[in-house]
Amino acid sequence: MPVEPVASKNINAMGINGRVVAKSGDFFKNQFPSADVITMGNILNNWGLDEKLFLMKKAYDALPKNGAFIAIENVIDNDRIKKTFGLMLSLNMLIETPEGFDYTESDFELWAKEIGFKKTSFLPLKGDTSAAIA
Repeated sequence: MPVEPVASKNINAMGINGRVVAKSGDFFKNQFPSADVITMGNILNNWGLDEKLFLMKKAYDALPKNGAFIAIENVIDNDRIKKTFGLMLSLNMLIETPEGFDYTESDFELWAKEIGFKKTSFLPLKGDTSAAIA
């Protein structure tokens, strides 16, 4: 299902259409447009490690030197004891997808640095959702 029309409608409703642009395409086939920030919401957890790294690298390549990649997901705490929803969702992804899984903060940090990002941070959002930022 294309999400660009829905995103554009919300962007217009919020009055930020002069600053934010939604683009559609196939993120495995098409190059990412150059942007200061690239955000993916509940995308990485659908895929195996190779695809996760591929998408993160594509984002890295499309960003300027001080750009940011933000993955909004149910990131699991490193001790795997607090964010149990992320653990349950990871189990669900293993059942519903060929290779999908959720990941810990340490996993994201390792992958981001392996790709070339200089630093990472995590911003807790509502519930167990976090913004993993590289």
